[in-house]
Amino acid sequence: MAVVSDELMSILRCPVAVHYTDKGDDPGRLRIVKDCWLVCDDSGYKYPIRDGIPVMLVDEGEKWKDTPEAELPTPPPDN
Repeated sequence: MAVVSDELMSILRCPVAVHYTDKGDDPGRLRIVKDCWLVCDDSGYKYPIRDGIPVMLVDEGEKWKDTPEAELPTPPPDN
């Protein structure tokens, strides 16, 4: 079973990057990293997946922006 369904992945977008006008027709696409993070290459924001639920809060994504993918904690901390 996928961590996040393909259907959900097809509609989820980074709430910051969707406003970028210089990133093509579909900015803010996300990819799954370490089975518990959603990463946006357009913005650099990284959103944790906690208990199977993507936490798509801007403050949360920004908090992890400068953390290299290899150093993202698994599982993500609760706060």
